Amino acid sequence: MSEEHPTPVDEGAPTNDGGTATADAPGADGANTREFARYVNYLALAALVVLALVAGIRFYGAVSRTIDQWVIREYRSLIHAAFNLAVLLVAGAGVSLQLRRVME
Repeated sequence: MSEEHPTPVDEGAPTNDGGTATADAPGADGANTREFARYVNYLALAALVVLALVAGIRFYGAVSRTIDQWVIREYRSLIHAAFNLAVLLVAGAGVSLQLRRVME
């Protein structure tokens, strides 16, 4: 059984197909892929933050109007506080998850 060993490549030497040979390290493509994935994760984080801000403002307004219409005056501040806490926890969990992906 014969083992295949990669042959050394003379960097910049012409090849049979008319191009030039390059001696990329086996992990070089993986490093580029990881760097690209990191930038994509940063972009996703920025997009999610902007989306969360816009949607959060609109959703907050809609829920506030609904609370003001359906909840009696004595409980409105309590319901608003509970709703704000729920929104904050969900947004914090999403940002935390995305930051963990970015920091990998």
